[in-house]
Amino acid sequence: MALHSDCALELLDIDCTFSARNDALQRYTAVADTTLRVGAGEFVSVVGPTGCGKSTLLNVAAGLLAPSSGSVRVFGQLLAGINARAGYMFQSDALMPWRSALANVMVGLRYRGVPEAEARAQAGQWLARVGLAGFGDRYPHQLSGGMRKRVALAQTLVLDPDIILMDEPFSALDVQTRQLMENEVLELWSAKKKAVLFITHDLDEAIAMSDRVVVLSAGPATHPIGEFAIDLARPRDVSEVRTQPRFVELHRQIWSVLRDEVLKGYAQQLQKAA
Repeated sequence: MALHSDCALELLDIDCTFSARNDALQRYTAVADTTLRVGAGEFVSVVGPTGCGKSTLLNVAAGLLAPSSGSVRVFGQLLAGINARAGYMFQSDALMPWRSALANVMVGLRYRGVPEAEARAQAGQWLARVGLAGFGDRYPHQLSGGMRKRVALAQTLVLDPDIILMDEPFSALDVQTRQLMENEVLELWSAKKKAVLFITHDLDEAIAMSDRVVVLSAGPATHPIGEFAIDLARPRDVSEVRTQPRFVELHRQIWSVLRDEVLKGYAQQLQKAA
């Protein structure tokens, strides 16, 4: 783990408790006693059962959700409000259907007051970086799922955030497109080494991409129950690295911790559906 003085993002003793939808007196603790750190330039993935609170932690890191207790520090500074040093890539792309790909990538720059010509130039450069040169005039409905994800990635990275928050961004893609996107993210990340907090339910994806993998317990009151350094050499190809003996060993080690929590989470989902 990175030294605390080198941390880009620190979630310290976080608790998140909510009122039940139909009973304000009934409380539900989604996250309890959770400390999580991401070093500057570090790629950290968080895995855990479905519904365990992974996205809640990401929303706390983004400043979209204030924890019930605990604190968030960004490069050592206490976070109050929105995390302006972070870019957030959601599970479903947040593209505006009435804007072209180029206009979608430009929008954050324009909100920041960047002149239109400069914003257009930067957006065009980022579309080219994610393999969409020549597609700037297309609207979201004219793009495939993978292409929309590339636009969303450019939309996030064009703002040059110091911290990148990613919430299962490739879960809806087919396997081949997903691996292409994973490799593109790793290539872009390696160029500037931003701090990344990556939420995924896919253990293979977490190991293939990360410097470190944090395992969360099943909810309620989810909390970290394991942490693993991923000592696979970089650069990596996410499909090729899966065949390495060390990858298989890491997968075995992490799954031995995660398996029981996934079964607990699955049982809870079945109970809710009953």
